[in-house]
Amino acid sequence: MADFKPKKTEKSIISIRIDNSILEKIDEFSLKYDISRNEFIVQCIDFALKNYNG
Repeated sequence: MADFKPKKTEKSIISIRIDNSILEKIDEFSLKYDISRNEFIVQCIDFALKNYNG
């Protein structure tokens, strides 16, 4: 079995402005998947960055 090595990741606090209609959709999805709004946004950004082909 592999050794478990917990590690702390660096995180930053930021502030963004977002359209109310987009925020409503974010809240719907975060509720649907039972995760925080923050975690949903972070996962969306991560997915977008990994799949961007620009």
